[in-house]
Amino acid sequence: MRSMTGYGRGQSAQNGSKISVELNSVNRKQSDVVVTLPRELTELEPRVRDVINAEVSRGRLNVVIAAHHANGASPAVALDTNLARTYYRAMVELQKELNAAGEVNIDTVLRAPGVLRAPEEKVSVDDMWPPVESALKEALADLVKMREREGKHLAKDLIHRLKTVRGCVRKVRLLQPGVLKRHRQSLHERIQKAGIELPIDDERLMKEVIFFADKSDISEEMTRLESHFAQFAHHLRKNEPVGRTLEFMCQEIGREFNTLGAKANDVEISQLVVTCKAEMEKIREQIQNIE
Repeated sequence: MRSMTGYGRGQSAQNGSKISVELNSVNRKQSDVVVTLPRELTELEPRVRDVINAEVSRGRLNVVIAAHHANGASPAVALDTNLARTYYRAMVELQKELNAAGEVNIDTVLRAPGVLRAPEEKVSVDDMWPPVESALKEALADLVKMREREGKHLAKDLIHRLKTVRGCVRKVRLLQPGVLKRHRQSLHERIQKAGIELPIDDERLMKEVIFFADKSDISEEMTRLESHFAQFAHHLRKNEPVGRTLEFMCQEIGREFNTLGAKANDVEISQLVVTCKAEMEKIREQIQNIE
């Protein structure tokens, strides 16, 4: 089980250039990959996404890939002298025409569009893919390790909370038989207070008790809860994306507790159900961090 939070970094070198890749991921219901590449490597984005999607199934993942020149060298800047002369002459003529103050200097000319520009270099994306892929896989491995470490901590917390919930459910199971007995006794006492002499085993009284027992029967809910708990614990031990499955199971467990609370007819059981629902809400919040 993995968390959706993590960070990874990878590097590789080829032909005097160094490729660096940084990955960071945060919570997101769906997979959302944002890739930032140097302009000359934008064609590699589909390949980058394929590599990431093979390892990461959920969360917002920011990918920053940079290419660094060896020894800090930068490609030579191209100067268009003819364009610079054209700008200069046009600026001087406009200044004379407008009789404007100041002077046209070299700084003004160099700032004009197109005078200074980086040379357009042809880069073979096929040649650049191996170092990019190598750095990307290194960063991914780093990211996955961190997500797995975080996942283990989350799993421990979820297991602890699940034990608390299961303990409350066991108490409910022990309390349930007494609910029927207390209802029967309470019903008989109310009849006696009304001045009606009725034996404890009267048929009409028994029918009322049976009706109450049927209406407040929670055996099905208890069975389903135990099944959900077992499945939940099983998925926590899986080494694969389980976040969506656990979210669904939380919803189902919540429905069973809602039904249980409606049928409770007992203060202690109602309090235990409230405790369980509060703990399940904490579990649901933690699951939002799981891939």
